[in-house]
Amino acid sequence: MSGRLRSSPAWTGAAIAAGVLASATALAGRLDLPLILIGLAAVLLGGWLGGRDRDAPAPRPAAAAPRHAVAEALLAHVPDPVILVDRRTLVVEANPAARALLPALHYARPLSFALRDPEVLDGIEAVLSSGMPRRVALSTRIPLERTFEVQIGALPMPDGSGVSALLFLRDLTSARRLEAMRVDFVANASHELRTPLATLIGFIETLQGPAREDAAARERFLEIMRVQALRMTRLIDDLLSLSRIELREHVAPTAVVDLGALARQMVDAQGPPAEARGATIRFEDGHGPYRVPGDADELVRVIENLIENAVKYGGGRIGVGLAREDDPRHGRRIVLSVTDDGPGIPPEHIPRLTERFYRVDVASSRARGGTGLGLAIVKHSLNRHRGRLTIESVVGQGTIVRVSLPEYGAVAPMQPLADQAGPA
Repeated sequence: MSGRLRSSPAWTGAAIAAGVLASATALAGRLDLPLILIGLAAVLLGGWLGGRDRDAPAPRPAAAAPRHAVAEALLAHVPDPVILVDRRTLVVEANPAARALLPALHYARPLSFALRDPEVLDGIEAVLSSGMPRRVALSTRIPLERTFEVQIGALPMPDGSGVSALLFLRDLTSARRLEAMRVDFVANASHELRTPLATLIGFIETLQGPAREDAAARERFLEIMRVQALRMTRLIDDLLSLSRIELREHVAPTAVVDLGALARQMVDAQGPPAEARGATIRFEDGHGPYRVPGDADELVRVIENLIENAVKYGGGRIGVGLAREDDPRHGRRIVLSVTDDGPGIPPEHIPRLTERFYRVDVASSRARGGTGLGLAIVKHSLNRHRGRLTIESVVGQGTIVRVSLPEYGAVAPMQPLADQAGPA
C-alpha cells in the first residue's frame, strides 16, 4: 500500500471504526473471532473504496469556456477570412468574414462543400501530413472576380486529438486591381489622348505661323482648341472614374438610397441640356419609394450616363421610368428604364456597347462629346451593386435601356453577374 493511501482520510476513518468496534467487544467481556474478521474486512473495504478515486488527478479550474469565448471574439474582429479544419478537413471554426465569403461553409462539414479549389485542398492535405506551412493562390469568379493568398499552417487540436490546419485568406483583389488600373490607364490615355493632342499642337503651330495675323482664323482655331481641351478633360475624368469603380467593384455598398429620388434629381438636371438639343424628358416614378442598397454618387452617375446617351444619340422624346418586378431567379428587383425614339442601334453592335471606347459611329460620337466610356462605367457600377443591364433596340424605332437592382430587404440567391443585351 502506498504512503498516499495510508494517509488517506478514508483509511484513517476505517481504522478508527475498527478500533471502536474492538474496544466495545473487549468491554463486553468476550472476544468474538468472526466479529473481528468482519471488522477487518470492513476496514479494508472502506479504505479501498474511499481511496481509489485518489489516483485520479485533481480537477482543474474550468477555464476552457472563457478561453473559447475569447478566441471567438478575436476571430470575429479579424477582417480577413480565417478557417480551422481538423485532420479530416471538417470545419471546426470560422470567423464571420469566412462565412460571408463562403455562404456554404458549415461547422462539422467538409470544407470541400464550400470551397472546391483543388490547389487549396491539396495544400491542406500536404500541411496535415507534413506539418510544414504552405501558401497557395485562390481566385473566385462568382459573384465577382476576387484574388486571395491562402496561408495554411499546422495547429494542434485543443483536445489533443491530432493536428488541424488553419487557413488565413489574405485579400489581394484591391492590389491586383490597382496594378491593372495603372497599366490600363497608361494604355488608354496614351491611345485616346493622341488625337486631341495632335489637333492642339497643329493649331498652335498654325497660330504661331501662317495665321499669326489672321484674327478670324485665330478665333475659329481657338474655339476648336477649347473643344479639344474639354474633350481631353472629360476623357481623363471618365478614365479616373472608371478606375476608381473597378478598384472597389468587389466591395458591395452598404448604404440605402432611394433610386426614385436620384432619378428625379437627374431628370431635373438634364432637362435644360436636353431641350437645347431639341429633346424632352418625361419621368414616371410610379409608386415609390424605391429603396436599394447602393452608393448614391455611383448610381447618380449611372442614371446621368444613360440619360445623356439617350439625349445625344436618341433625341426626340425620352422616357425615364421606375417599376418593381419579381424575378424567380433574383428575387424582388427595382427596374429603371430609359427609352428614346431615335434611330436605334444595329443588333451586331449591342453586345459590345459596354466595352471601353467602343462606339457605333466613331465620328458622330466624338462630335457629340462622347468618350466611349459611359456604358463601361455603368456596367462596372452595376457589378458592384449586384445589378443587371439590358439593352434592347430596333433600328428606326428607338432604344430601351433597363437597369435592374435588388430591392432593399429582399433576399435572393447569389447568381453570377452578366450583362444581357439583345434586340427587341
